[in-house]
Amino acid sequence: MIAVSHAQARRQTVRNPAPLLFWILAVLAFFLFPDQRGFATTILTSTLFALALDVVLGYAGIITLGHAVYFGVGAYSAALLAQAGYHEPITGVLISGAISAAVALACAPFITRFTGLPLVMMTIAVNAIVYEAANQATSITGGDDGLTSFSFDPVFGLFKWDLSGQTQYMYASAWLLLCFILVSCIVRSPFGLSLKGIRENRQRMKLVGAPVLRQLTLAYTISGLIAGIAGAVSCQTTGFASLGGLSPEASISILVMLAIGGIGNLYGAFIGVPLFLIVRHTASTWNPYHWLFVMGVLLIVVRFSNGGLLGLLRFRSGDRYGD
Repeated sequence: MIAVSHAQARRQTVRNPAPLLFWILAVLAFFLFPDQRGFATTILTSTLFALALDVVLGYAGIITLGHAVYFGVGAYSAALLAQAGYHEPITGVLISGAISAAVALACAPFITRFTGLPLVMMTIAVNAIVYEAANQATSITGGDDGLTSFSFDPVFGLFKWDLSGQTQYMYASAWLLLCFILVSCIVRSPFGLSLKGIRENRQRMKLVGAPVLRQLTLAYTISGLIAGIAGAVSCQTTGFASLGGLSPEASISILVMLAIGGIGNLYGAFIGVPLFLIVRHTASTWNPYHWLFVMGVLLIVVRFSNGGLLGLLRFRSGDRYGD
């Protein structure tokens, strides 16, 4: 059994080179493109956000168009904690993630009971309500201007936030790596396997005695926690929290990024997010409409592939197996 497990792990690594390639490119980017570390840090935090979305969408089968709520709550929580005088960054992220998880837990009973179009509409409604509430609470959120007047202590008391973006980049990388390891353990656990069963056939899982709603609520809460961590890290590395992180547009954008890479395989975020953001960043410098054309072509290709670009690559290589 141990030999089989090791063999499966080796095959899994070969089949899914995306994270390894991602980290190699991340290390190279740190040294080769020092002027782009701010943009690269955005890629890291967005990848972490997409990873959170994949937990509920790819594994639990909860189709959501409102997940930016938890990213935004995490970002604003980190900013407000700093404004209140709590400047320690790591525990600030954990507290912000816990707040986002609490919000997700409160929303879960209203969301996990639905499927199909009603589920989509419910997530859109929650996102719209939270966004409008934040927009009206200008004394707390800063309105359209967002929050900027806050700062954070050096990481571990040693690494100061600098203009070169070195600390920010490494800090975001560390959080992404830790959360990726956490999510990897979750989706390969008995709990993760039960989520896949619920995704494939909710009624059958109910018939065999699985606590479907409880499992979905837990998955949704975990996803909210990770999304909140992503928002808090984004706030700390940019020094900014805004309504844009809460907007429905942010929810749709992160869904598109994940769909491009591949939903439900844990590695799509590492392909879709960098590709989307790099294409948008590069093509928009030529012409504001070029990147829309390029992404449109890319989405058409993804639409007719099974599992996004990662699924297309697997098909081309003759590998038909997923996680």
